[in-house]
Amino acid sequence: MDKATDIIQFHYLVSDFRFTRRLDCKAFIQQLFRKEKQPLESISYIFCSDEYLLEINRTHLKHDYYTDIISFDLSAPGEPTTAEIYISIDRVKENARTHNESFQRELHRVIFHGALHLCGYKDKSAKDAALMRKKEEECLKEYMDVPRETRSSKR
Repeated sequence: MDKATDIIQFHYLVSDFRFTRRLDCKAFIQQLFRKEKQPLESISYIFCSDEYLLEINRTHLKHDYYTDIISFDLSAPGEPTTAEIYISIDRVKENARTHNESFQRELHRVIFHGALHLCGYKDKSAKDAALMRKKEEECLKEYMDVPRETRSSKR
């Protein structure tokens, strides 16, 4: 298993959602793991509803509130990362509205957030959360913002 399409998979539990550039996103996530020197076996991203993720939050984490993402690292200690990441499309849409952000940018922020957790980044303390935000922004800039040099060279 070495192609990005095999290592990173997207599953949809919501029928009205799909996103573009899936292969680019998978390749970027693989690149992120290489950059962070974190061996990667596989990640399954599961896009779901608020209610679905709330039930997972209640059942597995004993939390009774909505969240945008839950990551489960299923790896054995010392082994390459194997994980499941659940993302509520409802929360992503709501967060995008709340933060006056595009849905695509907020979706990718959450996708990268989950990958960063698996690479060892935390967000419980103010210091850790600030570093996580910084890393998310770096990922978004690198992934979504096309540098001017690239645009002009394609003319």
